[in-house]
Amino acid sequence: MQIPRLHPDTIEEVKLRSDIVDVVSEYVVLRKRGKDFVGLCPFHDEKSPSFTVSQTKQMYYCFGCQAGGNAIKFVMELGKRSFADVVLDLARRYQVPVQTLEPEQRQELQRQLSLREQLYEVLAMSAQFYQHALRQSQGQKAIQYLQSNRKLKEETIQQFGLGYAPAGWETLHRYLVEDKHYPAQILEKAGLIKPRKEGGGYYDVFRDRLMIPIRDVQGRVIAFGGRTLTDEQPKYLNSPETELFSKGKTLFALDQAKGGISQLDQAVVVEGYFDAIALHAAGINNAIASLGTALSLEQVRLILRYTESKQLVLNFDADKAGTNAAERAIGEIAELAYKGEVQLKILNLPDGKDADEYLYSHTSEDYGELLKNAPLWLDWQIQEIIKDRDLRQATDFQQVTQQLVKLLKNIANSDTRNYYVSYCAEILSLGDTRLIPLRVENLLTQIAPVAATYSKPVSAKKAWGGGKVSDSPLSTERSLLEHAEALLLRIYLHCPEQRQAIIAELEERDLQFSLSHHRFLWQQILETTVEQLNLISSLQNRYLESSEELGLVSHLFHLNEKWKKEILRTPQVVQAAIACMDLVMLEKRYRHFLELWQQTDPEAEPERYQFYYQAFYAEKIKLQKIDRQRLFSITELL
Repeated sequence: MQIPRLHPDTIEEVKLRSDIVDVVSEYVVLRKRGKDFVGLCPFHDEKSPSFTVSQTKQMYYCFGCQAGGNAIKFVMELGKRSFADVVLDLARRYQVPVQTLEPEQRQELQRQLSLREQLYEVLAMSAQFYQHALRQSQGQKAIQYLQSNRKLKEETIQQFGLGYAPAGWETLHRYLVEDKHYPAQILEKAGLIKPRKEGGGYYDVFRDRLMIPIRDVQGRVIAFGGRTLTDEQPKYLNSPETELFSKGKTLFALDQAKGGISQLDQAVVVEGYFDAIALHAAGINNAIASLGTALSLEQVRLILRYTESKQLVLNFDADKAGTNAAERAIGEIAELAYKGEVQLKILNLPDGKDADEYLYSHTSEDYGELLKNAPLWLDWQIQEIIKDRDLRQATDFQQVTQQLVKLLKNIANSDTRNYYVSYCAEILSLGDTRLIPLRVENLLTQIAPVAATYSKPVSAKKAWGGGKVSDSPLSTERSLLEHAEALLLRIYLHCPEQRQAIIAELEERDLQFSLSHHRFLWQQILETTVEQLNLISSLQNRYLESSEELGLVSHLFHLNEKWKKEILRTPQVVQAAIACMDLVMLEKRYRHFLELWQQTDPEAEPERYQFYYQAFYAEKIKLQKIDRQRLFSITELL
């Protein structure tokens, strides 16, 4: 339901009528201590109570985790619910008339609230009816299936409110409409009955099925899933979309799992109802089911309310069908994973089993170990690409490379992309570390042909004309910075006429060398008091004596034919190198001011907010300008 903006008078009245002790007592055991009440904080684990509730101030505060606020904030934080949703719930509870900011919306809101209340009531009655039917003689087939086939204990059956829909065409309809006098239209809107096409009247949607209540985050029944006990198709039948139930916005067992997800900082998403139920029965209480659909952004956002690290583990079968299910379930969250906004992992259970089957023959500890070692989604995709491929065969090598490039192109975060470029290069090198820089270069060229000409990771031997070949290629940005700083140092060492200009540029822009071995060399240069023509010799002597750090840059003391030609273009090279170093400093300042701006409240500190905005925007303009200079110069340079 789309809740219109509530009138301030309604919000204020809810605050006045809501008693915080009454509200908090539903979730926390409170004991009277002086004028206040104390209890164990629901927002963090503690053994001695540090959570206090003041009835006179109508406020709560925890001396352990500093959580605090009024009754509305308490319910919002504990249930991860929206402000309007909580205000409406408290308004109903304390009988506060609801007004909207737009008067014409009030009648429609009241109608929707009334309808929703009736739907909740009729669905709760239906769940009780199905649970009762499970215990009758007609439900013996269903109870036997749960106990024998699914190996569920009585406490689990009750925990999830499992039931049975009798085989008759109008059993539920007669009970609710004729016996309990609910309007048939309400049952139809709840997705429980359907009108007959001929002859009038209604028939039950669920017949001769094992019934699984689907609940919202607050634990209210909003729909049902029905599993057939015969050969009837479909095997699983869900309630249709209703005012309360949207398949793409609901997750099965989230009401049971939200506490476990918060505690473990991780959500496990399985495909079926009984997978989630079996995991909870085994003590794995952070499991939820996706109702057989691709995960939508709404579902993901719902989950992410409860996990700070944004960690989701998709657990589907390890066979082909399970792989397809995992790919289908990822759905819209792929983009979030590529951006690094969701830490997505994939758990494929061995022997093509689902979670329910796996737990028949394994312990919850075995499952937990698999969960701990589940690979990140990107790693899983890479393994799927190279599975059953012989990279020594030209055709397989080409096809795998093409698929890896396609995958790498999707990764938005540059640090993550650089890591996986290196990882894929290692795979394609088949254990020959000498090939890694070449594979990196090839992948970068295919990912972004223009960018690869100036930002590719290169080996030490190729970049500096000597030295040991690097086993692990550096990240793209670090490689570019290393290249620029090394060029500047090489020019300083071998072109005495440029030394004063380089010092002047660095001082004017207030720049320093970012990489430690370059910074160390520059310090040695500034401390050397010998005549400039003997600079290299003096530095080499220092290196031979003791300095290990200087050894990292000793290759700069020598020029091969290639570098002799390169440093003849010193004005271009100096400009490009200085621009690159300047870029690094600008990026740091830009991120610094951007973070300060994002952390500032515009209403509380408008002047500071505006200052930080102007500061980060100014750095952004400088970044764009310097980046254009860098692209042009480095491209020419290489």
